Amino acid sequence: QVQLVESGGGLVQAGESLRLSCAASGSIFSIYAMGWYRQAPGQQRELVAHITNDYRTNYADSVKGRFTISRDNAKKTVYLQMNSLKPEDTAVYYCSLGAGLYWGQGTQVTVSS
Repeated sequence: QVQLVESGGGLVQAGESLRLSCAASGSIFSIYAMGWYRQAPGQQRELVAHITNDYRTNYADSVKGRFTISRDNAKKTVYLQMNSLKPEDTAVYYCSLGAGLYWGQGTQVTVSS
């Protein structure tokens, strides 16, 4: 069984930064890809950033150049550095192991204008 616990969300002003963390339990973290997703009110959950087990990354067009995903296999943690935040980035952010095999509980990010 794997548990994912997100942290680092909060309320910031437009243009500011946040760093989200997702800590995993269990022993399979290093062999799976990890993803950050987000869901805004009334909208579907969308993929924000993805990192493979060999550190290849890809991003949604809306966050390219502003967000950076990284992982530390020794700490079983994946990060999402979010810079130049915009009000449209407001959402609950979830991490996922293995493209939906496991999900965290989510962390709220609110960006005020």
